[in-house]
Amino acid sequence: MIDQRLDRGRQWLEQVLTLSGFATTVDTQQPEGTTSANYWLTIDSTTLTSTQKELLIGSQGATIDSIQYLINASLNIHTEADLQAGYTIELDGYRQKRSIELKAVADDAATRVRETGAEVTLQPMSSAERRQMHTFFDGDASYSDLSTESRGQEPDRRLVVKLATAAEA
Repeated sequence: MIDQRLDRGRQWLEQVLTLSGFATTVDTQQPEGTTSANYWLTIDSTTLTSTQKELLIGSQGATIDSIQYLINASLNIHTEADLQAGYTIELDGYRQKRSIELKAVADDAATRVRETGAEVTLQPMSSAERRQMHTFFDGDASYSDLSTESRGQEPDRRLVVKLATAAEA
């Protein structure tokens, strides 16, 4: 039986795409091994032109990030925390490619912090990407000597990577 939250997310995204003039469908999946309500909604790129894909992704992923923010906010508003779902929107492998790029940025920052002992402030990124970077550092044992924090105000909010204090390690 398909999770109603997953189907609701697919329907929401398909409706937004249709209303925006993009005639396509959305494939759904819940990543294997996850027990939480985190879902991937993949826009079928085979029916889109390269220009349409570029428009949906936007400059530096701004459009796809905005759509992802909207779906999460819209479908979780006035919903109890244990019934909320997290939606990740994928198009043409963008999220996977970007994840690889962000991992490389994390590795580079980790190397620079370890070599110099000084904190490293990264370029501004979306809240979704900052959250992903925090997850890289929190969830990977090879980064256990490091910590992260976000500083600044949108749209110039930045991730800072630094050596972990004894209390953080």
